[in-house]
Amino acid sequence: MSTQLDPLSLSADLLYAVKTEGDTDWLRDHLATLERSRLDRALERRTAKLAFWLNCYNAYTQLLLEEGDELDGEAGRLERWKFVSRDRIPISGVRLSLADIEHGMLRRSKHPWGLGYVPRPFPSSFERRYRLPECDPRIHFAISHCAEPSPPITTYSPPDVDAELDVAVEWFIEETVTYDADANAATVPRLFRRYRGDFGGKRGIVSFLRTYDAIPAERRPSLEYESATRTPDVDFDADSDAFRP
Repeated sequence: MSTQLDPLSLSADLLYAVKTEGDTDWLRDHLATLERSRLDRALERRTAKLAFWLNCYNAYTQLLLEEGDELDGEAGRLERWKFVSRDRIPISGVRLSLADIEHGMLRRSKHPWGLGYVPRPFPSSFERRYRLPECDPRIHFAISHCAEPSPPITTYSPPDVDAELDVAVEWFIEETVTYDADANAATVPRLFRRYRGDFGGKRGIVSFLRTYDAIPAERRPSLEYESATRTPDVDFDADSDAFRP
């Protein structure tokens, strides 16, 4: 695939090469040495930033998994934290981690452990320059979160990225969300609780589920968050959560 050294094409071609077991070295080299002015022009629009960082994240997740043995079926939290936190992704002269891309670029500098309400401290000038203008919660359904079902990995393009994200959300919700009409309760993955603020709190989660037809439009259900033991945690009040976890 021809890239003409365009940053957006480079990120898409890298993910395509990863998926098809093609040559990734030259693509990684070009991403690592991109001129900052070229990156500025390529990432002017929100959709361009969204597609670029999603492609980089998904491509490098697979590359890093293939190159190391940090994660296996029994990897604990510390191993997973080390995997996402090491600065091993060179982009335009800066070394980033998977966490930098997810929480810095895609979530617009939000702390990974703040339930979506706490800002990421001390974002770099590079992060401030190239991050999304606001957090789009749909990104959580386009990248892999070890404990959650992995989404179908697609190559994102700026003209179609919003429609492509909607497809990823629909797939995830179909696979993971259930609604009990008699109890008026929706059971959802803990991803919704872990990044609750990204969705706008509990009311925002309910609105999000309505948008994707996971619950009836006229109902205001309680939410049950699946725990690691599969025993749901319950969140009842749809009107008074404000900024409370």
